[in-house]
Amino acid sequence: MPKVYGLGDPLAHFKVYIANRPQFKNLPHTDVVHPVTQGEIYAIGQACGNGWRKVFNVYAKLVFALNSPKFMDVTKYKCWQDYRDQCLLQQNSNTALLFSPPILNQSQAQDIHIIMGKTYANSLSLFQPINQLDNDFAIDVDQNLIVCPYFDYRQLSNLKIIRLVELITKLKAYNSKQG
Repeated sequence: MPKVYGLGDPLAHFKVYIANRPQFKNLPHTDVVHPVTQGEIYAIGQACGNGWRKVFNVYAKLVFALNSPKFMDVTKYKCWQDYRDQCLLQQNSNTALLFSPPILNQSQAQDIHIIMGKTYANSLSLFQPINQLDNDFAIDVDQNLIVCPYFDYRQLSNLKIIRLVELITKLKAYNSKQG
């Protein structure tokens, strides 16, 4: 059986998939989801470069923009930077950044899967065709799956983050009606 590994809450329902992993000395090379501790995101960004800082920043901006009390309640944080530094990818954050491909047939109904980048998504063996909405986004409502641009300021701009939030919200609404 394939293993799931990455950074974040091992019990997360908000799962983002990325094709690469940071080459960070303290990052365990295991087949588990490893919660980060406060300061670890900053340390990874410092050691691994601006690209990883962008990934973490865009992830935090996305969750902060999503701000759904029933799903991702971030109301206790003043800004996305506070959320990133105090909660993102930590134990009980409900967020994960996974370096392994999605295992959709083992997914729970409340899981949201976001694949970062069309190139990575095309390299995966997904179970069924994904509805390509436009040049940037694709969705599979039955699998709770969205393909979006890579988490970079140019590729997933603030405007596209808003669009992604709308898609996640629609996906959650669709699945709550199905359940």
